[in-house]
Amino acid sequence: MGSMELPVLPPVPPMLAKAVSGIPEGDLSYEPKWDGFRSIIFRDGDELEIGSRNEKPMTRYFPELVAALKENLPPRCVVDGEIILIGTSGDRLDFDALQQRIHPAASRVKLLAAQTPASFVAFDLLALGEDDYTGRPFTERRAALEKALAASKAPVHLTAATTDKDTATQWFEQFEGAGLDGVVAKRLDGRYEPDKRVMFKTKHERTADCVVAGYRLHKSGPDAIGSLLLGLYKDDGGLASVGVIGAFPMKRRQELFEQLQPLVTDFDHHPWAWAKQEEGERTPRNAEGSRWSAGKDLSFVPLRPELVVEVRYDHMEGDRFRHTAQFNRWRPDREPESCTYAQLEEPVSFDLASVLETGRP
Repeated sequence: MGSMELPVLPPVPPMLAKAVSGIPEGDLSYEPKWDGFRSIIFRDGDELEIGSRNEKPMTRYFPELVAALKENLPPRCVVDGEIILIGTSGDRLDFDALQQRIHPAASRVKLLAAQTPASFVAFDLLALGEDDYTGRPFTERRAALEKALAASKAPVHLTAATTDKDTATQWFEQFEGAGLDGVVAKRLDGRYEPDKRVMFKTKHERTADCVVAGYRLHKSGPDAIGSLLLGLYKDDGGLASVGVIGAFPMKRRQELFEQLQPLVTDFDHHPWAWAKQEEGERTPRNAEGSRWSAGKDLSFVPLRPELVVEVRYDHMEGDRFRHTAQFNRWRPDREPESCTYAQLEEPVSFDLASVLETGRP
């Protein structure tokens, strides 16, 4: 990196989006919202660096992408985009598999690069040759990016883009079936503003009734709730761990702690007992000490599964909520046993290859 000579040099935090409830109108360009690792690629000849949202390089984790990007990007450029991973089915994204690619062992990195190779979807241009494009309007950046990637081939792709809101609405409804998040909108005359929320994102939002089966304490002390652990019943009667909710004001965290004490139990008869970990069940206890937790204590206090809460979520990743769910309301009118996967809306499948092909200039 030290010898790179580019108009825009790393580290650069990516331009961000703020959430809006519907697809916005105006002089905007709409794009599919990809579900992967946001990355800015810096290339200066044989030197290439894959930056990340937290500005730490991810180059070592994706050796197969380094080679592909050198084959498909201009010799000197800075390109914003998303690292994605196409699942084994070939027709949708697999974020769980993508997460596994961040591994400390070089031998494991090499193995995964061969077994689960990643792809890159480009959607903005920060620099090309000697020119800094960050101050130019998006229409000019997009035109230059289309020209630069006109001959690109998989696994390097150009994202689809449209100025037609009806088309964007169709993408929003269809592309979720391929594992995408929603739709992003950019101002046609907007310049590239690192680390500022000047774009708009519209994501899918749904509700589900879940059983509260445990809690973790807040970092502030032993009398406040950090997060509530959520469960849904499977067809075989087992309670699966599906995610957490944790965005509460401090006063509410303390109130919840008092409210939940009568439900505290032990693991002898809890559905997520210690023995379940030995049986291979996916429970919160399985995650203890995982490299993804960055050393955080993921142990929890078990509760009798009697409370039902309605939560908001965007979509599922396998059998769990892809992102942290949001508290909506308590449901004292619901029986815990009625909280099953059957209530969840399943997106209609959509071929990921068609989504990727839509972006070709």
